[in-house]
Formats: sequence, C-alpha cells, structure tokens
Amino acid sequence: MTHPAVSTAVDLVNAPLLYKGKVRELYDLGEQTLIVVTDRISAFDYVLDPAVPEKGNVLNRLSAFWFGKTKELMENHVVHIDVDQLGDIARDREALKNRIMVVRKAERIDIECVVRGCITGGGWRQYQETGKVNGIELPQGLRKNAVLAQPIFTPAAKNDVGHDEDIPFEQMQELIGADLALELKEKSLKLFAFAKEYCEERGIILADCKFEFGLLDGKVILIDEIFTPDASRFWAKDKYSLDIEIDSMDKEPVRTYLAASSWDRNSTPDPLPLEVVEETSRRYLDIYHRLTGKSL
Repeated sequence: MTHPAVSTAVDLVNAPLLYKGKVRELYDLGEQTLIVVTDRISAFDYVLDPAVPEKGNVLNRLSAFWFGKTKELMENHVVHIDVDQLGDIARDREALKNRIMVVRKAERIDIECVVRGCITGGGWRQYQETGKVNGIELPQGLRKNAVLAQPIFTPAAKNDVGHDEDIPFEQMQELIGADLALELKEKSLKLFAFAKEYCEERGIILADCKFEFGLLDGKVILIDEIFTPDASRFWAKDKYSLDIEIDSMDKEPVRTYLAASSWDRNSTPDPLPLEVVEETSRRYLDIYHRLTGKSL
C-alpha cells in the first residue's frame, strides 16, 4: 500500500525543529535527536514538487538496515526506529511510521567521506581534465565507468550552502588532524568493501558512496544515512557498460526529465509530471526490495 507523500513533518511532531535539510528534518528531544525523513526530492540543488511517495520510508528503512548490518564494523548513532516509542511526540504515528530515527547527538565532523569504486560522475570529469581524482593519480587510458583496481577515498569539505568541495586527503588532514583523517579513511574503505560485496551478491554494482561521521564522547561514530540511493550510486549489473551514462537506481528519472526540459536551472522548476514521480517512487521501492529482500 502506498502512503500519501509527506513534504514536511512540522505538523506531525510535537518537538522543536532543529534543522530542515533538503530531505531530512531534525527535532530536539533533549539528549537525543529525532530525524524524520520526508518524501521531498531535490535535483540540481533545488527542492522539487511534488514529493515522491515512499521515498522517505525507503531512505530511512535502508539506513536502519545498513546501520544494523555494519554495527560490528563501526559504531553508529541509532537509538531506535520505533514510532510507538515516541509517545505524545508523534502527532500522527501512521504518517511517521517507517520514516523516523531517534539518534544520539554527536558533533558532526565537517568532511564528506566519499569512496569511489568506479570512475564516473564528478570523479570522471576530474580525471578527464587532470588524470587525477582529488589529487590521486590514476592510470592513463581509463574509460568512463571503469571499475578501479582499488577503491579510492576522495573526501569533500562539507558546505551547507551550495556544493561540497572536493579536497585532497592532505587538506583533510590539515582540516581535522592527521590521525582522525586516517581513521575516517580506513573506516570508509572498510565499510565500502563490506557493502560492495553484499551488493554484488544481489546483482548490484556499488559504484560510489558517501559517509558522514561524528564525535561522541571523543569517539568516532557513523551518522546521517548510509548506502541509500541518495548517498550511493547503485547500478544494476545488467545495465553496466563502459562509455555511457548508466541509468542508476535512484532519482535518475527526475534528473533525466529536468535535463531534457526547457528549465533554465536558475529558478524553481515547474512541478514534476505524475509519471516521473511514479517511476521515481518505483525505483526507490525496487532498490529497497533488491537490497533487503523485503517490501515496505
């Protein structure tokens, strides 16, 4: 059953709003934070209308799934995902079901930890211009979408306004300290290797992904979301090919539609057509099913 899309949870939650991102909203529960994953969708730095039914449920449930799978590798911020435990904080439990996560409050480390297993997207554009990605020299003659001999760690300095900025690892060390930078690099590569193998067994290529980490009582923990279609590039193995734009298992229908439209990218775009919204919703539900073996 498809639930109505949720564009915001402000009227559904009885707690102060701490932060409203493009998709997530954070509410203050005192010692803990409530994350509500809405169905909002963004592309090219714009939040679009209408929201995509089930998208937030998929993102939240997938993150919970992966946090559970990886907790032996890396401690994370999850306390629970049970809407019934919210009590009076939840004004509409049915609307919030599947899309909430109560987490421990950590101090965010302002680095986006990106791991690339294939040369594509922004990494491919860097390689075409310089032969390098984030300062890492790669072999000559690589083709677009090629699987790298070893995954590479390509961090970005977080920027809450506009795009995150790709930086060399040495700059990351200067920003947060050499030891912490090395720990985040090692943890990111280990997490990527774990998920890559899991995905391969299910006919999916994990091309690249990003992580966020935080500090809690001086210890590094995993925060935000992991291995979701919004934080990872998933390719179906049967769609894989070199030298093309591979149709990734995420909001690709939205990007494709906008790129082919007459939208100028400098103003809020018109509402998305129903068929684009429906296809995008189907994509999110499909990747959830393929990764977890379950349906929402």
